[in-house]
Amino acid sequence: MTDLSGTTNCVTDENSCASSTNYEIQEGANDIVVDPGAQSSWDSGDDMVLVQTLLVDTAEGTETPQGFRCIPASDVGAVTEEPVVITVTLSDFKSMPVKPLQANAGPADGWLPVNMTNVLHTDPAIQELSTELLDTPVAIRAIPTSFHWDLGDGNTITTTNPGKPYPSETVSAAYTQEGWYDITLTTTFSGQFSVNGGEWQDIDGTIEIASDPVPIYSKSLESKLVNSDIPLNEDEDPWLPERTADTEGPQDPAARHRTI
Repeated sequence: MTDLSGTTNCVTDENSCASSTNYEIQEGANDIVVDPGAQSSWDSGDDMVLVQTLLVDTAEGTETPQGFRCIPASDVGAVTEEPVVITVTLSDFKSMPVKPLQANAGPADGWLPVNMTNVLHTDPAIQELSTELLDTPVAIRAIPTSFHWDLGDGNTITTTNPGKPYPSETVSAAYTQEGWYDITLTTTFSGQFSVNGGEWQDIDGTIEIASDPVPIYSKSLESKLVNSDIPLNEDEDPWLPERTADTEGPQDPAARHRTI
């Protein structure tokens, strides 16, 4: 029964606890206040214990009260609670702010000659993040495991090797035609989590994070006569045209997927 003050007074069944009100539940706080004087009216020869049952949803991080019951104090030792197991699901992993890796391709000038080796690489650093589940600190780390490169001309590469800067050519490609292309890196991350500083446990499943595309111009170079009296400025870059629909690179008719 709930009175005008919002306090719920509970009268238990006389066969289980007391025939009169012996405890009350305060609204909001869900606190229990026991009236010791009511024990004199209990029919049972054994002291009774009030037990609350909670439904714990570890995925959502919520606790829902399921009600109260009275049991003899002598039975308390037989009452066992299932341990609360905190786990990080794939959905939890996807919601974490895992940063895309930095994709590196071609020379720093943003262009390269047709058929020149285009070196691809990234930094496969492990990212460690933190969150809280059921008021417990949880550490999560995202581990790069594979890398998918889309060259923009129909050619793609999937590899577990992050590559290295030039002169390494471990992960590389070449454009056969002239034009602007976007190179996109998509990284697959596996995950692990640690609850309150405990051992690392694997997260079931992986996530994919795409990096910002790297624009690069593939230029078809031709030899031509120049005025030998005019000094050549090798630092000047006269070959980068404005990116328009007319300067977009065509698809490679012999495009293929490679696994490295």
